[in-house]
Amino acid sequence: MLIKVQKFGGSSVGNPERMRRVARRIAEAADAGNQVAVVVSAMGDTTDDLIALSRELNPQPERREMDMLLSTGEQQSIALLAMTLQNMGYKAISLTGRQAGFRTDGSYSSAKILSVDCQRVRDELEAGKIAIVAGFQGVDHCGEINTLGRGGSDTSAVALAIGLEADVCEIFTDVDGVYTADPRIVKKAWKIPEISYDEMLEMAAMGALVLQPRSVELAKQYGVVLHVRSSFNHNEGTIVKEEVSMDKDMEKELIVCGVAHDMNVLKVSLFGIPNRHGMAGDIFEQLARVGVNVDMIVQSGSRDMRHDISFTCGRDERVKVETAVQNLMLTVPMEYYTIVDTLAKISIVGAGMITHPGVAAKMFRVFSENKINISMISTSEIKISCIVDEREVTKALMCLHTAFGLDAEEN
Repeated sequence: MLIKVQKFGGSSVGNPERMRRVARRIAEAADAGNQVAVVVSAMGDTTDDLIALSRELNPQPERREMDMLLSTGEQQSIALLAMTLQNMGYKAISLTGRQAGFRTDGSYSSAKILSVDCQRVRDELEAGKIAIVAGFQGVDHCGEINTLGRGGSDTSAVALAIGLEADVCEIFTDVDGVYTADPRIVKKAWKIPEISYDEMLEMAAMGALVLQPRSVELAKQYGVVLHVRSSFNHNEGTIVKEEVSMDKDMEKELIVCGVAHDMNVLKVSLFGIPNRHGMAGDIFEQLARVGVNVDMIVQSGSRDMRHDISFTCGRDERVKVETAVQNLMLTVPMEYYTIVDTLAKISIVGAGMITHPGVAAKMFRVFSENKINISMISTSEIKISCIVDEREVTKALMCLHTAFGLDAEEN
């Protein structure tokens, strides 16, 4: 008997009709003789609605109370899904993160999973039940509820698969796999049958919202093969694993496997910072202190013993950034700062970039030919990211997708 972990996102259980569809999908896996553990997100826009409601009552609520509030979204989903399966004649039980054995590190709103004691879940599976587990949450050593941050249910599913030593970890979402670009924008994008952990990690980090980056990191660390599929059909999805199979008849290797974009970009520039030892450390320690997750960083060359530093983070961190910068201005004699929230990040990703020179030059040439201005650049071995005006995103995605041979008719 196989142990199968399935994860269903918020859009998959967004209303009663979709909840029933998900229940039938779970029932199929159980009918095939599998022991099935399911991780579920909050229904539809529940999390956003709860955040909006909290803001009406308190513009700056304590993070502990936010975790207490937001964790209820997943608890609604698991109970309703368990009820649906029970009505269909299946034994099912809903379990909160605590009941499922998820121990977290105590960081409100962005906790990390320290361990998962799966004994309760195993017992329920052995009793012939389908275990429906709340994603996105756990408890610390004091019993305080911690949430895992946006997309945290993906990480919950991978951690549960590791703890149960599951044979399969399926991530169901509203798309039927990982595409070479967002198919809603790039009509010639196509589904990637297999992708490596490293490529998927870069795609996820750069804005491809199919999987949360931390879930991919965890899957890579423990060798959990992920199957990204649609909850709305039975199409084959995308397999995420260490080694990707190569088609023997493939005439050419794709240097770039995908183009990702991220609209959640806030660019902060600090001007006229004294060029002396420890300044960068002081700046980013202050940002870390208020919980700002910095992405790209660029420092200009020195002029008159001063330089400029720019960095990016998420737009939802603007209040924390402004607090940090105001505090910095009391100790760091910078001239002024700017915050821009009308930018986006465009990235190309591909393991083939390691052995093929000229990829960056080609990307920049495409931008130049299409009159797309680049504000910042960041690179890794298998990724190049550029910050551009958010109004240029569609053009940038389509042009890069074509330039790197990713359009559907070319493959």
